Amino acid sequence: MNESLSEKTLEELQTLLAGWGEPKFRAGQVYAWLSKGVRPEDMTNLPKTLRERLSTLPYGGARIYDKRLSEKDGTIKYLFALEDGNLVEGVLMRYAYGNTLCISTQVGCRMGCAFCASTLEGCVRNLTAGEMLGFISCVEADVPHQADAVRTVTNIVLMGSGEPLDNYDNVVRFLRMVSDEKGKNISPRNISLSTCGLVPKLLRFTEEAPHVTLSVSLHAPNNTVRDQIMPVNHTYPMEQLLAAAKNYAEKTGRRVIFEYALIDGLNSDKAAADELADKLRAINCHVNLIPLNHVEERNLRGVTRKQAEQFMAWLDKRHISATIRREMGSDIQGACGQLRRSVLQNIEKGESGT
Repeated sequence: MNESLSEKTLEELQTLLAGWGEPKFRAGQVYAWLSKGVRPEDMTNLPKTLRERLSTLPYGGARIYDKRLSEKDGTIKYLFALEDGNLVEGVLMRYAYGNTLCISTQVGCRMGCAFCASTLEGCVRNLTAGEMLGFISCVEADVPHQADAVRTVTNIVLMGSGEPLDNYDNVVRFLRMVSDEKGKNISPRNISLSTCGLVPKLLRFTEEAPHVTLSVSLHAPNNTVRDQIMPVNHTYPMEQLLAAAKNYAEKTGRRVIFEYALIDGLNSDKAAADELADKLRAINCHVNLIPLNHVEERNLRGVTRKQAEQFMAWLDKRHISATIRREMGSDIQGACGQLRRSVLQNIEKGESGT
């Protein structure tokens, strides 16, 4: 049984409260409050004695430490503070169909991808399911939903800092809890998970987890290029990763999304497009072309919009579905790890967040 109150399932709460001599219906009341991010002291329909007893347990949630609002598109970049003092990012992106919250699964990352700021200090620790649920609750309290909407956050993408499948157990627990009809009740069809390619975990995920949209961080047309920018490829080369992705598509009936950051002089010419198309032809998939965000510490540059459109046209000619990702929050350090890194640097200088 997990220690933190915020990550307990309904069944775990039933066991806990039964052991305390509480009636069975109390577990449902507590679970409903927890799904809204409410702490025990504010669970108004519980007896005072039960609220006090619940308050003695670790909660394991999060709070908003800092946030930045984009003047360009209304995107909000959040920096969440965890109970142990660690900071982690999230991004609320607004679309015509609803609001998507991008959340992190680890404090930092140990995958070492050459184009990402999240991995520069390595992985500090995994996030718990309760902390990930807490990010949603924080955002929904900060941004009330519109009158004609059921909730603020309608979609979730696990594409923030960290490799979700490197935090397998907590991520699967989170997916089960966030999609629980008695909890936050966000459909798996509205959830995406991005992985760099931990193949054994991906095969296990296919069998054990709710069937969310799988996004694979590919970023290369072959092993030679991928080896240069993604260390995971040395352990799980593209042949294994693509086979696992195809298996996911076939077993779940869901189209796989391949994320492809276009890097000038490395993976963005016609030969790369042709080779990529050949490798993806047998997979039910879509390619999400990403304008690379520049990270000061990395010596990689993105391509122009015109070059991205040309790459997309090459794929289209080879009958590979592709789009160019809309840039969100470019004026507020929208890329993974950038805000956290700048705030940590300020803290080291004696400054603080809001």
